[in-house]
Parts: sequence; C-alpha cells; structure tokens
Amino acid sequence: AMSAALVGYSSSEEEEEDEEEERGDRGDGAQGIPPAARPRLPVPTDLPGAPDPDEASGEDSARHGGRVRGFAHERGNWATHVYLPCGVEEEFLELLELLVSHARTYVSSVTAAEEFHLSLSQCVVLRYHWIEPFVRTLRERLASFHRFFCVADQVKVYTNQNKTRTFIGLEVSAGHMQLLELVSEVDRVLEEFDLPTFYKDPSFHISLAWCVGDMSGKLEGQCLRELQDIVDGFEDSALLLRIQWEQIRCKSGNKYFSFPLR
Repeated sequence: AMSAALVGYSSSEEEEEDEEEERGDRGDGAQGIPPAARPRLPVPTDLPGAPDPDEASGEDSARHGGRVRGFAHERGNWATHVYLPCGVEEEFLELLELLVSHARTYVSSVTAAEEFHLSLSQCVVLRYHWIEPFVRTLRERLASFHRFFCVADQVKVYTNQNKTRTFIGLEVSAGHMQLLELVSEVDRVLEEFDLPTFYKDPSFHISLAWCVGDMSGKLEGQCLRELQDIVDGFEDSALLLRIQWEQIRCKSGNKYFSFPLR
C-alpha cells in the first residue's frame, strides 16, 4: 500500500489561544454565552508547527516525543497551518480507545491523539509581519464556503515526510470534492505569499494516533484490516464518522484564527 506523506509534524508547546480571534467566532452553539462561561477548546498538542518563536532554539527532540522539525527554527519565523478542527463525541473516544489498544498489540508505543483535525495545508513558515495579511487574504477567499459533511471511515496508516513518525488515521470516503475546493482556495493564498501548496492528490484524513519511527510495516496488512473491522463493527459508526465542518482554522505560532463556514 502507498504510504501517503503527511504534514511534516513538529513540536508544539503549550500555547495560549489568541482570545481576540476566537471570541464570537464559534458558530451557532456559542451565541449568547458570556465568554467566561464557554468551555475553552483544548490546545492542540499534535498540530504541525514550531513552538513560540521567542522560545530558545536549542532543542532536544526527546522533549517532543521524538518529533523533528522539518525546517530551521529562526526567530521571527512562525509555523503556520490551515485545518478543519474536529470536535468529537464521547462515543468517538470509545472507538478511539478500542483502536489504540488493538494497535498496541502490534506496536506498543502507539499513543492516542488528544485533538483531532483535518489538514488543508502543509505546515509552512510565515514571517511575523506576513501573518496579518495572510489571515486577511485567507478570510476573504474562504468567506463564501458553506458548511458541509464528510464521512471519515477508512482506517489508513501514514508516515510523515522524513519517516520519523507513523500515524493511524481515518481517511475521508465522502466529501472529497468539497475538501479539494477548499484546498484550491488555500493554495491560491499560499502561492500569493510564495509558500508551498498542499500535496497533489492528497489523502484527506483525521489522525487518531501516532508513534515514533516508521512503523508502517507493522501496522499495515493484518493490523490495518483488524482496525477497519473494529470501525465497521462499531455501534452507529456510520453516524459517528459523518462529520459536519463548521469552521476553518489557521494556527500561526501561538495564535489561532477562525473562519466560520456559512
């Protein structure tokens, strides 16, 4: 099986969300709730991207679970990523637990993701002064997009580009066309800023778990078939894995920007 390349995952320290951007951008559910009473979103731990640019750059990859940065970390460079955030139900976490514990019988170091998203860009590097115009251009380009559903129900094994990590993900089987349309708009913005565009023929997916090193050989084949059986046999899996996207998000350094879908 083709091992699809993933975003070049790198480290991401505990970071504060950019409150300004989040306020009022949460979609229908958040209206009328005072900001203090709203649940804070968990800080994504597994997004591709560098830590805060002010952090010292002498880094020890062991501190980051063996993650290796895909590009030189320089002061003033902000690791930037465009993605669809994926909120999950309790049942989804039960399914995740089943999958992870089964995968561990093949590779004991498999670790569940704590946050779920679907990437619309690679992790790219923006100079600090380009963040604001980049986000503004992105907002304009994405303003006309409507909410849509995806079905993510095909278990697949991925490695990052430099083969330092392996991921177990759920690949999208329906909603691919809308995702390609979104990516083509994001790509146009990236091109305007001379940044690398997304992969050609991407495999859209939500990462569920990861481990250090290239473990694709152990996780593909028999293990993958058994993981797919677990997904297919899970109660209400068809409903559970039909995801409605409500917003697009851009993370740049430690700032988060949300673009609600109509």
